[in-house]
Amino acid sequence: MEFGARDALPGSMLIVLVDLLPTALALAAYHLSQRFSDRTGIWVLMDSSRGSPDELKKTNKGRSKTNCMAKESLLKQKSPAEFFAENKNIAGFDNPGKSLYTTVRELVENALDSAESISQLPDIEIIIEEITKNKFNTMIGLVHRERVDEELYDDFETTKAREKRLAKEARMQEIQAKNVAHGKKLKEPPALKSGKGRGEASFFKVTCKDNGRGMPHDEIPNMFGRVLSGTKYGLKQTRGKFGLGAKMALIWSKMSTGLPIEILSATRGQNYASFCRLDIDIHQNIPHVHLHEKRENKDKWRGAEIQIIIEGNWTTYRSKILHYMRQMAVITPYAQFFFKFISDISEKNLTIRFARRTDVMPPAPLETKHHPSAVDILLIKRLIAETSKQTLQQFLQHEFVNISKSYAERLVGEMGPDFSPKMAVKSLTSHQIVRIHQLFRQAKFDDPSGDCLSPAGEYNLRLGIIKELQPDMVATCSSSPQVFEGHPFIVEAGISLGGKDVKQGLNIFRFANRIPLLFEQGADVVTRTATKKINWSSYKINQMQDKIGVFVSIVSTKVPFKGTGKEYIGDDITEISSAVKSAIKQCCLQLRSKIVKKLQARERQERKRNLTRYIPDASRAIMDVLEEMAQNYEPKRQRHDKEDDELLNKVASKEITEMTFGESLSQFVEQVDYEMALEYATQSGASEEPRELVYLSSLEGSYRYVDLGSPVFVFRLIT
Repeated sequence: MEFGARDALPGSMLIVLVDLLPTALALAAYHLSQRFSDRTGIWVLMDSSRGSPDELKKTNKGRSKTNCMAKESLLKQKSPAEFFAENKNIAGFDNPGKSLYTTVRELVENALDSAESISQLPDIEIIIEEITKNKFNTMIGLVHRERVDEELYDDFETTKAREKRLAKEARMQEIQAKNVAHGKKLKEPPALKSGKGRGEASFFKVTCKDNGRGMPHDEIPNMFGRVLSGTKYGLKQTRGKFGLGAKMALIWSKMSTGLPIEILSATRGQNYASFCRLDIDIHQNIPHVHLHEKRENKDKWRGAEIQIIIEGNWTTYRSKILHYMRQMAVITPYAQFFFKFISDISEKNLTIRFARRTDVMPPAPLETKHHPSAVDILLIKRLIAETSKQTLQQFLQHEFVNISKSYAERLVGEMGPDFSPKMAVKSLTSHQIVRIHQLFRQAKFDDPSGDCLSPAGEYNLRLGIIKELQPDMVATCSSSPQVFEGHPFIVEAGISLGGKDVKQGLNIFRFANRIPLLFEQGADVVTRTATKKINWSSYKINQMQDKIGVFVSIVSTKVPFKGTGKEYIGDDITEISSAVKSAIKQCCLQLRSKIVKKLQARERQERKRNLTRYIPDASRAIMDVLEEMAQNYEPKRQRHDKEDDELLNKVASKEITEMTFGESLSQFVEQVDYEMALEYATQSGASEEPRELVYLSSLEGSYRYVDLGSPVFVFRLIT
């Protein structure tokens, strides 16, 4: 390579030696020299072996195109199923134990929704069967293989570790022996670490059967094998959190066992039952059907039966699953649940039936329209794309709540000269849509009503608490519909005192859209309100010693969950926090009135007991005085009234004795106590006779009726 300066060129010459520069830098130097050569006199002579600048430009363009193609090839897409498979903790599948709990929860809630959608009293059967590793291997056709290299396994114990463990056990035995010798109470030995390795998994077959609507034959594959597809999407109160349902359980089954799900379903009046065995193609988010056929249905059975085999952990999540079933029985006393756990170890077998206590069901939630203050730009664009209305005024009037025809005209007039009521809604530009959104955020609209919501109802909540906890006292309260960010919500609360299986102190039971919330309780608005914002002592309740049950249910078209798992509602939302506090206080006021009356009745009983205890001594002392007066009594001398004379004559003739006098005093105490009890019963609205809870069974067959309800009872008039 040669470089030189040309004397004819004016100005100083800059000679740059380029020997090992890459092609890209050489080309940049060439462009630089072409741009500034007239002013600075920069010349760059390049090695001819690298080609001319034009050739270099072509070469570089080719390489740039290749690099761009390479970069484009690095862009990948994920299906919804693949996303949730990689982020399964979002949907509650953090570990095998919680995955078992979440699978049960999803299947039970789907079964409830299916039955309630056709106004059928839910009858749900849930069975969990433990499958040992050997049985699972037999199911999938895997031959059992003995270990060859023990040190390869996670539960392998070295000689040093074994000696250390044995020495620790020996020390513990010595300590226990000394305690026995000194007569001290034996302590439970610390649990040894399980030798179970990470690869030693537990498997469970979960079966859920219901008497609900059933599923159409052709839609079953997509209902279970395609994530983010379902029948619950829309603006209404729903039990689900993500719209995944049993699909996430199927994904977990595919990840942990590789086995498909089995569905048996039949709809009303169908003479066949649909059977489908399928799994999901996670990468394409489509169902992979193994078998899909129609089977005979002679009994005209209607409903669905779902069976799935997953990895799980019953030991650590047994209490959570049972608490979930119990709380579900509290919030849905009109449903009947049959729960069964089956194991090869007979001691672990468990059967529980949560009986139905009423046939009064809450109304089904209704789908509603969006409130103007709760929409964003993207939602407005989607509504415009989906609407069947032609003009802007019609769009505003029919696609949103609380916008009348006259108010829609006023809104259009406020939007500016570029808008008119008759303009085509499909012709709106992005800037115009932004203007509509800005006006929606600033304008004044009436709050949405709560007619679309379906709370459990005070009657059902009270009956569920009494049925499951059997408390000494219970009070319930339901708030009127309130609004948070354009979404209506209703808060129902119940407070119980005493009961079975209730610990001392506060026992919090939280529900959102009529499903129990068991995790992340400490950060929830209900927990923080009950522990920090309620002065329990002012309501005659001992927060530390009394067995207090706090039940709060929140229903809304959009529950403002916090966290990725959607397991709690934060206390930073003023509207909800205030409503929860007010509902709990209303229940506490009811309880305080009952507690005060109970304390008064207890005081009366104590007074009666004290009087009864002193009757013998009092009657003996009084009779001694009367007998002495009777001995010194002189009828001729009028020293006493006529009534006193008669009394002394009776004492003298033994007509009144110590025994008869004591009986008279006892009758008097009983009469006073009865009159005071009658006055108390009249004030509290109770009858004179003792009351007993009576549950009436519903009539068999079809009949017409009208329900007349109140917070404490439902009267059914059969016509």
